[in-house]
Amino acid sequence: MGWLEGQVALVTGGTGGIGSAIVRRYVEEGARVGVMARDAAQLRRLEDELGDAVVTVAGDVSRYQDNQRAVSATLEAFGKLDTFVGNAAVFDYFTRLDRIAPEDLEGAFQRLFAINVQGYLLGARCAIDALRETRGSMIFTLSNSAFYAGGGGILYVTAKHALVGMIRQLAYELAPDIRVNGVAPGATDTPMKSLEGLNPRSVPLNRIPGFEQGAAQAVPLGRIAAPEDHTGHYVLLASRRDSGLTTANIIHSDGGWEIRSAGPQPPRKG
Repeated sequence: MGWLEGQVALVTGGTGGIGSAIVRRYVEEGARVGVMARDAAQLRRLEDELGDAVVTVAGDVSRYQDNQRAVSATLEAFGKLDTFVGNAAVFDYFTRLDRIAPEDLEGAFQRLFAINVQGYLLGARCAIDALRETRGSMIFTLSNSAFYAGGGGILYVTAKHALVGMIRQLAYELAPDIRVNGVAPGATDTPMKSLEGLNPRSVPLNRIPGFEQGAAQAVPLGRIAAPEDHTGHYVLLASRRDSGLTTANIIHSDGGWEIRSAGPQPPRKG
């Protein structure tokens, strides 16, 4: 039996990169999964691959009604909800504040925060009642940018830092009925897109020239992550058997970013 046998989860942003890896791993571990994303074609492909283990909803996480539809569809298909995974996000292509035109700043801020922060809050709000019934959990995808500068531009890093406070406050407000935790991946080989119109040079994350090599050289473990490298943390945090007393916690999955070095180190003596 898998770690999540008999459980039901809902994953937002579940059709690419880390999101789809979480969905596949949850199904492997015995869960049935609701999947919400914007791209209907990718959702259909996921249904073809995973069959009746998933139910999909095309929607926008920044809209309350779409989040509610995703929760309702999951409950209708599977009868309950044990875990809500907030995962949908957009990048800002490392865009600095002084590179954003003053007339564009307010709109860019609102669009990115509507997805990366408001989207998590809306999903959480829609899932609360169902999770209280099962005494379930919430898990949110953060980033090493939630703790350190340089992993994105001003909007992305600010949004990810805000989510640390969101997790702690939700864990405080929803205890003891619902556990709230997060996973903070580092650089990952994923086609994550940047906010439209913010930076004319932007490309999907894993198409940035030199991205894989630079990410590998930046951390002590010496390699870029694949989306699947992070999924065990999401399984552990959703597990009732093995993390029942874990809340307000964020697991770092970033190759040791905090202890990164500036370059090759001299041989150690003795």
